Amino acid sequence: MRTILYVHGGSGNHGCEAILRTLTPIFKDQGVTVTALTANIKEDQKTGLDKEVEIIPLSQTFNYKSLDFAYAYMMLKLFHRPEPLDRLARKRQIESLGNYNWAIAIGGDTYSYCYSDSNTYTHNLFRRKGMKTALWGCSIDPELLEDNRALEDIKNFDLIVARESITYNALKAKGISNLILLPDSAFSLNTEPHPQRSLMEKDKTIGINVSPLIMNYQKTDGVTLDSYQNLMDYILDSTDNKIALIPHVVWGSSDDREVLNILYDKYKSTNRVILIEDANCMQLKDIISQCRIFVCARTHASIAAYSTCVPTLVLGYSVKARGIAKDIFGTDEHYVLPVQALEQGNQLVEAYKWIEERENNIRLYLSKVIPNYIAPLTNIPKIF
Repeated sequence: MRTILYVHGGSGNHGCEAILRTLTPIFKDQGVTVTALTANIKEDQKTGLDKEVEIIPLSQTFNYKSLDFAYAYMMLKLFHRPEPLDRLARKRQIESLGNYNWAIAIGGDTYSYCYSDSNTYTHNLFRRKGMKTALWGCSIDPELLEDNRALEDIKNFDLIVARESITYNALKAKGISNLILLPDSAFSLNTEPHPQRSLMEKDKTIGINVSPLIMNYQKTDGVTLDSYQNLMDYILDSTDNKIALIPHVVWGSSDDREVLNILYDKYKSTNRVILIEDANCMQLKDIISQCRIFVCARTHASIAAYSTCVPTLVLGYSVKARGIAKDIFGTDEHYVLPVQALEQGNQLVEAYKWIEERENNIRLYLSKVIPNYIAPLTNIPKIF
């Protein structure tokens, strides 16, 4: 059986990379031949992902003499709307694909926040080609399911795999039965030594990940950056720990290093702050695994930490952070601090102190729970 995986944005988002690296062997165990469409083949080549998975770059070729192209080009030039041109390229590529049995959307956030008719359009292109479709590893805000356009599109998938129980229960409540609950496949990601591993002191290094994305959700301008600076002040003034600043997404439109560089420049003179270089997702997981405590914004950075039993505080903004923490700990309280709730610069410090005071118990708890939590990934019933 052959399947095409889509909604892979490229390995500059190391969560996307981790999903594709870990899903491929799962599908192969099911007797499935995997091909992935990628939005950025150069990123996948840089991380070596292309050596593990057959990858096809998303096409940008058109029939320049067609009326469809003329219309799409006019919409771009006159109304600054790129969607028709993007859809035209997508349509041309999907229609030219060979024989595949399944098309599987692997972007965990694809249906998370708001309805997108581009998602529906792409989904229907695969369906019209006669493929069965799946939405794999998804997190969906229950409020989105109140939008009938999104709900009808989601119902048209032949299979949905939710990665946390908030999404699973919300879909179930809407009468969706072709549904499975499985942890995010990235929990099973292996590690590979990072070139800077020797700089990490496992019992004395606090890991910090910041995402510029979460600043879009802050209610008070500047409060997120202030909160991280207050946290670093607390760690440096109250302990002898080091701090490792760790990126997990390096896309031009959302590059963690932009904020991490600001923090590094402010604190590098302490000689206790390390700026971790970009690497593939396995090497970044290796660095995260060496942290004493980890504070992060990116979901797949938190997954790397949880799966290596590192006590973790997530500065979250969506259902995915809450759902994953709830499934592991039984609650998201104290383990996820919503960025929308940040009003004062000391809230992150206080949330960190709660984790710090319980770090040994949390580490022990994770060591007992995580093996059972991820066990379903190694024993998936025959699906395809």
